[in-house]
Amino acid sequence: MDEHGTLTTPVDDDPTLVLLTVEEAARRLRIGRTTCFALIRAGELESIDVGRLRRVPADAPAEYVARRRAAQRAA
Repeated sequence: MDEHGTLTTPVDDDPTLVLLTVEEAARRLRIGRTTCFALIRAGELESIDVGRLRRVPADAPAEYVARRRAAQRAA
């Protein structure tokens, strides 16, 4: 809530974002930051370098979940 008692939306829920920080992607996936970095290192979660920063495309968490769901259905 802001100072006026209005409910505010967390920044990582902003649908206009194109890139997320690793922490924002982790929150969307409801996993820890370290686990999120491990998924990135393993190539399971897409990310890109922006200068010296690591960013996750906003659609990558949903794509990761979709791939995991499809793999579990196939097993």
